This record gives sequence, C-alpha cells and structure tokens, in this order.
Amino acid sequence: MRIHAVPAFQDNYLWLMEDGGKAAVVDPGDAQPIEAALAERGLELTAILTTHHHGDHVGGVEALAARWKCPIFGPAGESIPRITRKLVESDTIEVPGLGETFSVLDVPGHTAGHIAYVGDGVAFVGDTLFACGCGRLFEGTAEQMAHSLGKLSKLPAATRAYCAHEYTMANIKFAEAVEPGNARLHARHAADAAKRSRGEPTVPSTIGEELATNPFLRCTEPEVVASAERHAGKRLGDAVAVFAEIRAWKNTFR
Repeated sequence: MRIHAVPAFQDNYLWLMEDGGKAAVVDPGDAQPIEAALAERGLELTAILTTHHHGDHVGGVEALAARWKCPIFGPAGESIPRITRKLVESDTIEVPGLGETFSVLDVPGHTAGHIAYVGDGVAFVGDTLFACGCGRLFEGTAEQMAHSLGKLSKLPAATRAYCAHEYTMANIKFAEAVEPGNARLHARHAADAAKRSRGEPTVPSTIGEELATNPFLRCTEPEVVASAERHAGKRLGDAVAVFAEIRAWKNTFR
C-alpha cells in the first residue's frame, strides 16, 4: 500500500491510500483535489475514513459519496454526513478494496468525538497529534487531550503518524521556546526546514520522533515543566497542569 499526501486549502493534507488500482481517502475536506488525484493515478475510490466533524476534514464527503457510492467510516460521537459505519474505540475495520486493517482509538480533546485509525505501522491521527504539536481544545478538556496523546504515545516508536496539517515549522518554533536545551529538537528543526525548502511535506513523523521532540508529549521533562511554571508564574501540580499551561501558551505564541 502507498500513501499520498494530497494538499488542500492553505495547509491541509488529505491522505490517499492506494493499492491495486483501489483507493481510500482519509479526511477529505475537499472533493476536487481528491478527484484530481484519483484521475491522475487511474484509481477507484472504495472507502472514505473520517476522524472528526470539522469542515476541512469532511467538506468533500457528500460529493465523493455521491460520485463513488463507497462506504464511509467515522466517529460514532459526531455528526458527519452519510456515515455508513460509526466507530468507537476497540472497533476494527478492513478497508474495502485495500484489505488493510485498522483499529480505532477514541482521542477526544480537539473535538468531543475525535477518533484515530491505527494500522500496521501507520496511524491517521487527524488534528489530535501534529508534528511537534497537538490540536487546539475546541470541544474537549486538557485532561482529555493529554490522555488521548498518551494513548498515541504508547504506539510503537516506528509508527508513522499522519496528521492533517503542515504546521510543523511553527510548532517547532514554539517547542524550542519551551525546551531550548533539546538537541534532538534543534536537529529536527534543521531537517524539517530543509524539507520545506524543497517543497516537501514534513509529515508523516514517527511516534519516536514525537516522544523525543514534541513538548506536548514531554510534560514530565524537567525543562518543559520549568518553562510551563515560569510562564504560569506558579508551581504546577502534575503533567496535566503542565500540558494545559503550554497548550494555552501555544494559543497566543507568535
């Protein structure tokens, strides 16, 4: 199976899985670029997977479903048009046409019913985990998001995490403010900046890379804790409080 990044809007990636002339799309916020990618590669769309209800992830579902008459998978806890199978944690799906199997994780925080799809060495994480960052808390709590990121952090280190936005360089800039002593983070900055200069995506990353460089997965590291407490102007009681502080800090960071 091959996985292609299909750019959309200003900074979205729509993910297209392909094997044997069949394809499935993850989070099709716009139908047009997916149709163009299918036509270019001579592919038949056999499934649509969605992680959450935001328009830049589901805006193309109606048009693609009408054109291809394929099944649509999505979170049971959110309202998404045309879903044919509603999913919760511990569910398993086999993607029609591809034969690829994914298990489902509930990862609320960005939205109330957000899910992730975990397959053999890959995870489609939507807007929960970003390369060197995480999603904003639009509907959930800091405790929920920290727990969700904890689930993803327990995946094998080599797992490739396919997030939905090219936010990496801005995220790295913030991470360096939080943890300036992290040599792995500075090396990542150089490597990802080189990718962007060549016009290449910085994603997927790996879970191992995130554990080493993403401050939202490093909320017990002494330098991350110290930076969060300095920003808060007080002691913080636990890792969730540290997470909440740096997530709020990131919201206003420039």
